[in-house]
Amino acid sequence: MSRRGLAAVSSVLDQAASSATNILVLVLAARLSSASGFAAFSMVYVAFSVLLGLNMAYVGQTVVLEKGEGLGRICRSSVLFTAAASAGAGLVLAAAGLAAPGDAGWALLALGLVLPLVLVQDGLRYCFSALRVPERALAADALRLVCVVAALAVQPRGVSAGRLVLVWGLSALPALAVGLWLLRPFVRGVRADLRPYVRRGHLGRRFVVEFAVGNGSSQLAVLGLGAFATPLAVGALRGASTLFGPLNVLFNSANAFGPPVVGRASGKRGVVRLTLLMGAVLAVLGGGWAAVLYALPDRLGRELLGDTWPAAAALLPATGAQYAVMGLGTCALLTLRVLEPKATLSLQVVFSLLSVALLLGGYAGWGVAGAAWGLALGSAAKAAAGWLRVARLEVPAEVAAAA
Repeated sequence: MSRRGLAAVSSVLDQAASSATNILVLVLAARLSSASGFAAFSMVYVAFSVLLGLNMAYVGQTVVLEKGEGLGRICRSSVLFTAAASAGAGLVLAAAGLAAPGDAGWALLALGLVLPLVLVQDGLRYCFSALRVPERALAADALRLVCVVAALAVQPRGVSAGRLVLVWGLSALPALAVGLWLLRPFVRGVRADLRPYVRRGHLGRRFVVEFAVGNGSSQLAVLGLGAFATPLAVGALRGASTLFGPLNVLFNSANAFGPPVVGRASGKRGVVRLTLLMGAVLAVLGGGWAAVLYALPDRLGRELLGDTWPAAAALLPATGAQYAVMGLGTCALLTLRVLEPKATLSLQVVFSLLSVALLLGGYAGWGVAGAAWGLALGSAAKAAAGWLRVARLEVPAEVAAAA
């Protein structure tokens, strides 16, 4: 296998290891906790997911775009900035946790304590990607997967949400140590420069906006749902989406490796034909996976999600429909990213906010099932708008030829 092929395989496997970690953390937490305990854990984990996405957008995506010399300094700077920023955010979370009552407060406090560990460990993968050594990221993330599963598997049933968060966070220490050791040869003897991260015009600010409207808005909406509704709704929605984690690996891989593959197609027609095929495959896989999950016996479902299974199982038709149309929407945005990159931000803003409105409106009218169908309807609207934008797109001849 060529060096380029090995790098691509390592990148996909690393994404799979990272996604598997998130899936298994939620599955193990659901099995070990009561329904209310998992709801508290889910709310805190959603908060972590938002912070993780913000760090990925502001720091990670800017790092992987860097080329040429000076990558050692850029990687050292990104690690130190992530450590400093996450320490500050951790202090805020810890203070909020001390002020909040019950299990959710202790879990929030625990997240504040371990946040620098988990964010720095996750951020190392972007350094290894920029340095074109993704196999080192795979080694660290595979160790992270093994350690977190082992640490959570030995916890007793009925364990508190705060203890689960603390164990989950501390289990990142071995992978963090290995990742820093693997990065050391590339950053030895160079000085960090944090000034680019605080300057006006930093590219990460644009990526943060796209994340906020494309992904963070729905996460925050689910988190906010627990504030004025019931935390059990958050647990049910999070549990249902956890079961579709394998599809997230495919969606993320399509976003990461799709542009260079699709870009080789001949003209707009070739690009659209290829992305439509990809979207159809992802949609069929989404619907098929939903059917498999819906057919699971109750006993197996409880083995996966414990007491949260009945509430999550009731949402499978809606969540399955959401993931089916998400496959089509992902490939519509991929098409635009290749043919007209500036067209994606407006779609993300309008239809992500629409999804939030449909989520909250669905809950107000029909409870947690309505919220799930609201998310599905929002994803369908975004996919339809994306393909309509593709159909109306006029690509100049020279751009079409380059695509």
